[in-house]
Amino acid sequence: MRKYKQLLLANKAWSFELRDESPDFFARHVGGQKPDFLWIGCSDSRVSPEQMTMTPPGGMFIHRNIANLVNEDDKNLMSVLQYAVGVLEVEHIIVCGHHGCGGMRAALDGGTDGVLDEWLDNARRVYHSNAAEIDGASTEEGRLNRLVEVNVRDQLVRLAHTKTVQDRWANGQKLALHGWIYDLRDGLIKPLMEVDATTRLDEVQAPERVL
Repeated sequence: MRKYKQLLLANKAWSFELRDESPDFFARHVGGQKPDFLWIGCSDSRVSPEQMTMTPPGGMFIHRNIANLVNEDDKNLMSVLQYAVGVLEVEHIIVCGHHGCGGMRAALDGGTDGVLDEWLDNARRVYHSNAAEIDGASTEEGRLNRLVEVNVRDQLVRLAHTKTVQDRWANGQKLALHGWIYDLRDGLIKPLMEVDATTRLDEVQAPERVL
């Protein structure tokens, strides 16, 4: 059987199972969504936000891109952020990286071209700004994983500086930003840091090593 047909069969089984347990499961979603979280993560096929957090449909608004980068000129992400904060009124935004990230590896090793190479400019800036610490790791895996961790910190700070987030805080509305790492080796999420309206962004330090 062609692989794409397996996806359709799996979808039917999933839909049947949920409706069997709760006949109005999908009917409840027709009226709209009210997720608690915005997830900004990597596009890596091994990292599935809803599955690894056991979040049901409707619980999480999701944006994914290569290396979980926050670029202010990325209209896709900026529109997702505006909608999540301004319309859905999420109170938590998670930036989640993962060890062994291919995007971060490419930022270290090069070998990319075209649009992908341009996209990774942000990641390369993170490396160059923290090269001494990253290159101090004893192994190539450690070097890559430290870049992954520092990148989450830097993207979280970039997110905190966006107009959407700053306006939310200026209005006295609750919004917390969380930096996490997903470990492919054991399937566990490891919190790195949190940022809120009281955080001095110019004083945010590199997170403790977790990998």
